[in-house]
Amino acid sequence: MMNLKGNPELTSKKLMRPLKNYGIACMSMGFLIEETAPVVWRGLMVMSAVEKLLRQVDWGQLDYLVIDMPPGTGDVQLSVSQNIPIAECCTAFRSVSGYGGALRPLGQRGAVIVSTPQDVALLDARKGAEMFRKVHVPVLGLVQNMSVFQCPKCKHETHIFGADGVRDLAKTLGLDILGDIPLHVNIRETCDSGQPVVISQPQSDAALFYIIKILKSEEKVYSKILVAENMQLASHAV
Repeated sequence: MMNLKGNPELTSKKLMRPLKNYGIACMSMGFLIEETAPVVWRGLMVMSAVEKLLRQVDWGQLDYLVIDMPPGTGDVQLSVSQNIPIAECCTAFRSVSGYGGALRPLGQRGAVIVSTPQDVALLDARKGAEMFRKVHVPVLGLVQNMSVFQCPKCKHETHIFGADGVRDLAKTLGLDILGDIPLHVNIRETCDSGQPVVISQPQSDAALFYIIKILKSEEKVYSKILVAENMQLASHAV
């Protein structure tokens, strides 16, 4: 998706230097193994790999550190939640295929869960929300992915995976909806080519949709984090 291949170089401190494209530093276990090699790991190996990607990479100064994780509530999610102290502030995200996270220079961490709207996916999304709560990672909101498909010819909209399932789940859990991402051919094609739609087609409807939603979501998440921080400061003062 980021058009990156190869092995990371090592710094003088023996830290891995992340690969970069479009001004974004990226690191993946895929850079450390053969392209076609499967990753067949048990729990301890998974946790060791997570620790390596978190602690043995020279990330430098970042606005966000986004961590893409597989779906479910297993070793990866628990390891990330437990290995990033709250002082380092983690905001977790879930992609269409799993979870992810982000470090921000604030003192509060939280989870943003992304799910498609069909019932089967919502089961995992709900379990994810409950898992984050059990490990004391606040859930900041949900994002509905593949929310609607618009025919490129007649513009008719079809809810292939169901309508507003994520919105209903958010209401049930008492959480915010941070945005909707449509099922769009341009998004798939540009991701496959390693040129994100916001880079390759910045004026397209799909790109503008992404940009607007990201800005609105960031504003919501940032506001929630500031509120949480102010509450923490107030409790310390008392």
